[in-house]
Amino acid sequence: MPPDPSARPDTVSPPFDPDALRERYRRERDRRLRADGNAQYRHIAGELAHFLEDPHVEPGFTRAPLHDEVEVAVIGTGFSGLLTGARLREAGVESLRMIESAGDVGGTWYWNRYPGAQCDIESYIYLPLLEELGYIPTEKYAHGPEILEHARAIARHYDLYRDACFQTQVTRMEWDDAGARWILSTQRGDRMRARFVCLANGPLSRPKLPGIPGVESFEGHAFHTSRWDYACTGGDTRGGLTGLRERTVGIIGTGATAVQCIPHLGEAARHLYVFQRTPSSIDVRGNRPTDPEWVRTLEPGWQQRRIDNFSTLVSGGSAEVDLVHDGWTDIIRNLSGMVDRGQENLSPEEMAAQLELADFQKMEQIRARVDALVQDRATADALKPYYRQFCKRPCFHDEYLPTFDRPNVTLVDTAGRGVEGITPQGVRVAGREYGVDCLIFATGFEVGTDYARRAGCEIVGRDGLALSEKWADGISTFHGLLSRGFPNCFLLGGIQSGVTPNFTELYGEQSQHIAYIVAHGLASGVTTVEPTVRAEADWVRVIRAAESAGQDFRESCTPGYYNNEGKPGEGPGWFGGTYGGGPGAFFELLRAWRTRGDLQGLELG
Repeated sequence: MPPDPSARPDTVSPPFDPDALRERYRRERDRRLRADGNAQYRHIAGELAHFLEDPHVEPGFTRAPLHDEVEVAVIGTGFSGLLTGARLREAGVESLRMIESAGDVGGTWYWNRYPGAQCDIESYIYLPLLEELGYIPTEKYAHGPEILEHARAIARHYDLYRDACFQTQVTRMEWDDAGARWILSTQRGDRMRARFVCLANGPLSRPKLPGIPGVESFEGHAFHTSRWDYACTGGDTRGGLTGLRERTVGIIGTGATAVQCIPHLGEAARHLYVFQRTPSSIDVRGNRPTDPEWVRTLEPGWQQRRIDNFSTLVSGGSAEVDLVHDGWTDIIRNLSGMVDRGQENLSPEEMAAQLELADFQKMEQIRARVDALVQDRATADALKPYYRQFCKRPCFHDEYLPTFDRPNVTLVDTAGRGVEGITPQGVRVAGREYGVDCLIFATGFEVGTDYARRAGCEIVGRDGLALSEKWADGISTFHGLLSRGFPNCFLLGGIQSGVTPNFTELYGEQSQHIAYIVAHGLASGVTTVEPTVRAEADWVRVIRAAESAGQDFRESCTPGYYNNEGKPGEGPGWFGGTYGGGPGAFFELLRAWRTRGDLQGLELG
C-alpha cells in the first residue's frame, strides 16, 4: 500500500525499507568513488588526437588568415551560440561573427550523429525559437537530424552564416587594454579583433576518454560516439548498421548516449559486449508523432508558457497542470500529491524527508521496470540503479532494457570498478579479456575539467592574468556571465547560474541578458563592461551559500558530472555552483535587473 499521506514523515510506513535503501545507496557510491575525480579521464591529444577529427568535412580545407575586426564574436554555434547570435541580431548588432571548430552549426547535434540520437527533453520546449521560426517538431522527442536542421534554420533565419568562420578553433584570447579589444588567435593563423566576445562552448562539446590503461594500444577499430564512423558500421542515424553483422563490438559506457545507440548495436552486431560501471535510470520514453489537432490549439506565447511550466515543476514548484507530463516531472507529481493531501505546512526538514520518500518510491518503480523488461535475473539486477533520481541525468527509452535479452548481447558489469584495461585485441574486466573487433567509447564529454581546456583556448585578461589562474582557487563571476578582469567577455553555461535540465531554457535567458548589455554598450559608446569587485564578491557568496545547503545531497550521490565525479564544490566545471533559488528565480532576477535599467554591479569604462 502507498504511504498514508496524512502521516508525519517519521511515522510513514512505505512499501520499502528507507534505511536499507540509504545503506545500499551509500555502498554503491563508495565503491565508485575515486581519489582522482575528473582527473581520471584522458586528455585527447597527441596519439589520441584522432578521436577529435571531424568525420563530416572533407579533409584539406584552407583559407587565408583573417586580421579584421568585428563588434561581437560568438565562439561556438550550438544552441547557446545560436541563441546569442539571434538575440544580438534582434538587438540590432550587424557586425557579428560566429566562430566554430566544426564544419557547420549545431554544436552537440553536429557532433552526435550516432544511431538513435534524440533529445531527452520534450522537443516542444527543447528546440528554441519555434514560434519565431514558425516550426513545430514532428515528434515529442525529435531525432538528431531534425534537431540539426532546426539549428541550421536558426542560423539562416538570423543571417548568422554571414562572416562566420567554420573549421576554426580559437586557440588564444588576449585582452588588448590599449585598444579595448579582444585579440582572437586561431589554428588558421587568424588574429581577429572583437569588442565583445561571447564564449558559447556548451557542456557537451569536448569528448572525453576514460583513464583506462592501454587505450592507445587497441589494434581494432575504435571511435567515440560523438565521431560515429558509419564507414565502419554502415547504416545511418536511424540504424541499419549492416557493417557490424560479422563484427564483435564492445561499447564502454551506459549513460544517455549509450542508452540510445545500444539497441541499434544489439540489433546489428554479431555480438555486443556492453561494459558498465554504473547503470542509468531508464524510464518510459513514450515518444509519439506530433498531433496536428493539438497544434491547432496553440496560441501565441505557447512555447514560453510550456517552458516555464516544465521549469517550475522540475524545480520543485507547483502548477495547476503539468503541460509536459513526462518522466522528468513524474517525481514532482508524486511529491505534490503528498503535499496537496494535507501537508502544506511542512518544515524544510520534513519536506526534505518527504522528497526523499517520493524519490525512493520513484526509483523503486524504475528498478521494477528493469525486472519487468529483462528476463535474466542476474542481468536485471546489474541494470538496477541504486542512487537518488537526480544524482545522475535520468534516461528515457523503451528499447534499451529489452536489448539485453538478445542472445548476442552480453552485459559486462564491472561492479562499479570500471574497465581494468584495454589490450590490443579487446577489453579486460576482472582479469578476463573480452575480444572485440570494434570498440566504441560512449564516455561522454568533459563537463568538470578546467574551463580553458574545455574551451580549447587560453583566455588572458587584464595584466596578463589567465582565467584559469584567476579561478584556480574557485570560480568567481557576476550572475555567472562576467568575471572581473575579463572585460566585455561573456561566459554562457551553467557556471554560477540557474541550472535546469532543459539547457536551452538557460541559454535563452542568458542570451537575452547578453544582448541587453551589449546593445547598451554599443549605443552609449561604452568602451568596457565588467563587474565591480563588490558585485562579484556578493554573487560568489550567494552561490556558495546555496552550494553549502545542497552539499549533503551531492555528497550522497554516486559519482557523475552532476557532482563533479564525487567531489562536489571542487573544480571549475560546467556545474561550477548553481543559484539556490532555482532556475525560475534566477531568470526572474536577471529580468528584474534589466528592468531597473541601471546596470547595477557593472563597471563601465
